[in-house]
Amino acid sequence: MAQTTIAEKPQAPDSLRSRTLRCGVVGVGRMGQHHARVYSKLAGCQLVGVVDANVARRTEISDKFETKGFGTIEELIKAGVDAVSIAVPTTRHREMAEPLLKAGVACLIEKPLAQDVEHARAIKELSEKTGTMLMVGHIERFNPIMRAMQNATNRGQDVVPRFIEVHRVSPMTFRSVDVGVVMDMMIHDLDVVLMLMGGQEPDDVQAAGVAVITDHEDVCNARLTWRRPSGTCVANITASRLALKTERVTRITGENAYIKIDYGAKTGIMIRRIANEPQMREMREQIRTGADLTSLKWGELVNIDQLKVDDAEPIVAEIEEFLGALRDGRRPAIDAEAGFANVRTAQRIVDAIKRTMQ
Repeated sequence: MAQTTIAEKPQAPDSLRSRTLRCGVVGVGRMGQHHARVYSKLAGCQLVGVVDANVARRTEISDKFETKGFGTIEELIKAGVDAVSIAVPTTRHREMAEPLLKAGVACLIEKPLAQDVEHARAIKELSEKTGTMLMVGHIERFNPIMRAMQNATNRGQDVVPRFIEVHRVSPMTFRSVDVGVVMDMMIHDLDVVLMLMGGQEPDDVQAAGVAVITDHEDVCNARLTWRRPSGTCVANITASRLALKTERVTRITGENAYIKIDYGAKTGIMIRRIANEPQMREMREQIRTGADLTSLKWGELVNIDQLKVDDAEPIVAEIEEFLGALRDGRRPAIDAEAGFANVRTAQRIVDAIKRTMQ
């Protein structure tokens, strides 16, 4: 089947560029309430209503943001919406997304796209069939430190990754226990790593995991390998929801640079080699011949830059990208294809865990 592009959506983008976008939220729990808040305050938007099965919760949020509360998606569609955030448990994403996509309502689905490949593919294909825009809410893409890294590389300081090391650990919160730690936490980093790999899925996946509290893996270490014309890259990713502290750190090592990103602290550094090639060849030769280089100062051979971080709120940047893509009639930063690739890679990791336990 030929892929339907966003530009083929029946409603021409010109009709959305100048008028207020009517928005809604399905599921106003921990994350959904923030989507409602942003829509209620963002210029060019009107929060038409929120949907939640919990009457008390939807009443609380609808009153707080001066909008209407609905018990069903059908009521929200009838009220008239252009764009909707879906923030229900992962296992209900397909159920909530399908009527909205069929109605031509653009959807921002909280990560991951779905709980498995089958459901993710169904959502993706329906989006393509209907020509309805879909974006997946992998919010780390919009973390200020991630934007700082992208801005640095866009200024000609590009890094070709050879080794990526990721640690994402935190105490158990007992949220999202309907899925394992791979779909719950590691999926954030899979999105970032696949982005760094130009959207290419890994050639090889190895993983080990342990189910301790839930019926799914609560701890996982995955080793992903890409064999590319530019060289092999390996990513070693660890995720745990059983730690006693919270840590979200990514280290990217390339031939010409090293980047460290601390998502929690919103800090990062980029270290780039500044020694010229003749100087590097001379040093290598001196090392081979056993020369004493203890007086050589390593810091003089590299350039250490602190990444410049803005204070923009990630969810605001995410929703602005979503609505901007809708107004412009273009694919969003994290479209259905990217969301599907993330889920498919996550599923390969879960399958690899199962193989190691046999």
